[in-house]
Amino acid sequence: MEPYALIELNVVSGIALLAFNRPDKRNAMSDDMRAEFIDALERVAADREIRALVITGKGRGFCAGGDVAGMQRRMEAPAGEVAFNGWSRQQRVHHTVKLLHTMPKPTIAAVNGAAAGLGADTALCCDFVIASEAASFSWSYIDRGLIPDGGGMYFLPRRVGLSCAKELVFTGRKVAAQEAKALGIADRLSAADRLLDDALAWAAELSRGSATAIALGKSIMNQSFELPADQVFAQGSQAQGICYTSSAHRESVLAFLARTAQAGMQPAAARTASEG
Repeated sequence: MEPYALIELNVVSGIALLAFNRPDKRNAMSDDMRAEFIDALERVAADREIRALVITGKGRGFCAGGDVAGMQRRMEAPAGEVAFNGWSRQQRVHHTVKLLHTMPKPTIAAVNGAAAGLGADTALCCDFVIASEAASFSWSYIDRGLIPDGGGMYFLPRRVGLSCAKELVFTGRKVAAQEAKALGIADRLSAADRLLDDALAWAAELSRGSATAIALGKSIMNQSFELPADQVFAQGSQAQGICYTSSAHRESVLAFLARTAQAGMQPAAARTASEG
């Protein structure tokens, strides 16, 4: 992987570890940092040797949200350009959200400190969240007269329920790690000195199965709240047809049949044990 300036990207035993790298700014997301983030996400998605992605922050924070300096520049633009400039920026933000949400492999946010505003949204874009004892979450957009624009209004209600999500968005209050776990914002907690080890081990566990089955299953489940059951079933049937042709399915079935043959199992018993 080529080095970046504002993020770090390394691969550890097939797991990509991406770290936001603006510790002096608590990893606030600037336009330049977002450009690097987009490039890194596209690389990880395309690299079939990478089985999962872990995202964390350098220093004491995960991501403090959007860069306030960027907000100042937007306000200083000519009045007739503010709206279109904002729309253009939103397209980049939503492109980033989509890349992370639709990543065809498991993703984990390892939240090591404050995840505020866009940082909290980014954590919830991941499939799973593991938080250190020093982590906190806040949807603090309200403090800037804004609404969550990084996916929070989609992901947060799905994790905590609608009324709780409204309360967190309307107040912008800070949620400490233990409360985040109780509410469902975080899936697991970890000691600060074990956070990355625990996240990498969990990523390895989640990604040890068929990459084809994981990618297709994730794609369908990501849509399951919006689609009627018949469409979910139909997409599942199509995806299963693809899985039937995958090397992982063929190799696993042949290996199972070889083991049962060695153990002397009858064919009918082998079929019953293998069918799902």
